[in-house]
Amino acid sequence: MIFLRHKILECLIVPLVILIFGCTTTPIEHILDLSENQLKLRSIQTRSFDTADKERMMRSVIATLQDLEFVVNKADDELGIVTGTKFSGNQVIKMTVIVRSKNDKQLLVRANAQYGIEAINTPEPYQDFFDALSKAVFLSAQNID
Repeated sequence: MIFLRHKILECLIVPLVILIFGCTTTPIEHILDLSENQLKLRSIQTRSFDTADKERMMRSVIATLQDLEFVVNKADDELGIVTGTKFSGNQVIKMTVIVRSKNDKQLLVRANAQYGIEAINTPEPYQDFFDALSKAVFLSAQNID
C-alpha cells in the first residue's frame, strides 16, 4: 500500500515539477540582443578574401600568426583550421582561425581569440590579425617573401 501511494505521488509530482520549471522562458528582447551581439562579434571576426587558393591562404594564416608571435599548435589543411598560442605576461592568448570557401572565387577567414578562458570580444586584436593577414596575402599573391 505504501509502495502504491509512493508511485501515485511520484506520477503526480514529477510532471508538475517539469511543468513548472520546464516552461520558464527567456524574454524575446534578450534573445534579440544576444543575436545582435553575436552578429557584431562575427562581423569583427570574419573577413572575405578574393582568392580560391585555400592552401596559400592557410600558409598565409600560419605565417601571420607566427609574425604576431603566436606558436602554431595545430594546422589542418583539409579542415582549414589553424590554432596558435601566445604568452602575454602571465596570461595565455589562444587564437583559432578557420578558412573555408565562400564561393568559387572567395574564401572566408574567421578568427576566434581567447584571453585565458575568456573570449575576446573587442575588435582590436582581430583588426591587427586581419591587417597583417591582408598584407601577407598580398605579398604572397605577388610572390614576395
